[in-house]
Amino acid sequence: MRLPLIPLDTLTPEQKTLYADMKNGIQNNFKGFTAINETGQLIGPWNPWLRFPQFGSAVWEYTKAMSASPKLPRQVREIAILVTGTKFHAAYELYAHVLIAELRGLPDEKITTIIAGNRPNDLTEEEAVAYDLASSLVTGSTLPALTYNRAVGAFGEDGAAEFIYLVGLYCAVSVILNGFDVPLPDDGTAD
Repeated sequence: MRLPLIPLDTLTPEQKTLYADMKNGIQNNFKGFTAINETGQLIGPWNPWLRFPQFGSAVWEYTKAMSASPKLPRQVREIAILVTGTKFHAAYELYAHVLIAELRGLPDEKITTIIAGNRPNDLTEEEAVAYDLASSLVTGSTLPALTYNRAVGAFGEDGAAEFIYLVGLYCAVSVILNGFDVPLPDDGTAD
């Protein structure tokens, strides 16, 4: 871990505002995994965001925008995040989103196949589009027209855009987690 957790009594006014907003968002929208430790400190990507609020507040706003009234099916969103986290080997991201994917009904066999870097054989049509779209996006190349058109056909233009922005967010989250060597929670399990 490159950034020690920030003692809450040392937060600057800017950090206190961001901390309160992120803590509230975590408690309301990010359930099923440990994101706040027993002393109230934020762990996972929230610690670097809090440490550097001049950057972290913008990423947090992006995160909130992607969490507010999503249109994509929950399992589709989780496939996108798992494919992205797998590409970047982002341990905390995979820890959190394996648990969320289970809560959202993705079978363990699909999850383990995805995080092993493979495409499950038993994906639904929407899940297959999600896997192929996310896999293509994380290569860093221009998205092929055929893949984009399949996504628009499956999710609509707004849904395809939501998907692309979601993968973009989790690419950024993965890089932040890896860049700051963010560890798993001590227990490595859900609350």
